[in-house]
Amino acid sequence: MGSMSEDQTPTYVDSGSGFNRDMNYIPDRILAGERSADPLDDRFPSGSKDSPREVQRWPAQPGRYRLIAAKACPWANRTIIVRSLLGLDDAISLGLPGPTHDKRSWTFDLDEGGRDPVLGYERLQEAYFARYPDYPRGITVPAIVDVPTKAVVTNDFPQITHDLFFEWRDHHRPDAPDLWPDHLREEMEEVMKRVFTEVNNGVYRCGFAGSQESYDAAYDRLWVALDWLEERLTDRRYLMGDAITEADVRLFTTLARFDPVYHGHFKCNRNKLTEMPALWGYARDLFQTPGFGETIDFDQIKRHYYVVHTDVNPTGIVPQGPELESWHTPHGRERL
Repeated sequence: MGSMSEDQTPTYVDSGSGFNRDMNYIPDRILAGERSADPLDDRFPSGSKDSPREVQRWPAQPGRYRLIAAKACPWANRTIIVRSLLGLDDAISLGLPGPTHDKRSWTFDLDEGGRDPVLGYERLQEAYFARYPDYPRGITVPAIVDVPTKAVVTNDFPQITHDLFFEWRDHHRPDAPDLWPDHLREEMEEVMKRVFTEVNNGVYRCGFAGSQESYDAAYDRLWVALDWLEERLTDRRYLMGDAITEADVRLFTTLARFDPVYHGHFKCNRNKLTEMPALWGYARDLFQTPGFGETIDFDQIKRHYYVVHTDVNPTGIVPQGPELESWHTPHGRERL
């Protein structure tokens, strides 16, 4: 969520400067035990440099928490996919805000009466204020809410999907995929870091650039990374080889939005995703995999970006295109 202008409409572009994402999130963790179940995790219990207070541990109890995740948002979309892949639907309930939000926060306008049926809230902001009455930062999705207190637990999106895998293992479905394979861990962390900085966040760096110079630099960085991914995926089915990992989830949500939003709205227009054979085949392969495509709502995605980002698209007009039926066409990636 962007900053607020004097008339309280969200603003996303700082004139004359580049875009810097605020990565300071509520650092609390939902853990299976006293410490992280990930043997390589050294992030608990000490806080980060941006959040020096000790991180609070919450117990992994099925039925206690509600994941609030708008389908329009790529960061939230990750959590919806991971929850589905791991079979956590019964353990953690899901609340879905609508694709557009007002000056205060995401709203539950898709639900009957405009209120989340479990929390009773009209706005996600209410869950944040139930925990922090003077919460000073943007009200972001995804967020995990403690249902008994109706208060937010965390909105740290990369940590949420990590913990859904490591901390909720006792509640995964029997055939859940290994999203964090030990033997690939070091390389996977490097790949995910590059995907995040150069692609997931790279499209925003283009779209919210406040100067020609910052846009040009962001554009060049993005396409260097996309060309690297095109080459990497030419001879392997998934980012880390022959099985889906967390790295694929993180890349997919950006690729799904590329032609409908980022190509035009964010000016990432060297070419379309459909014009990159390996990436386009890879994206369709994932889209047609259970747990991925059914989480994508192209109408909500387009309405979110084109309506909410008024300083990028002041008319609020939502484009009709592009054609999206081709997401269902054969991808041919089985041969890899």
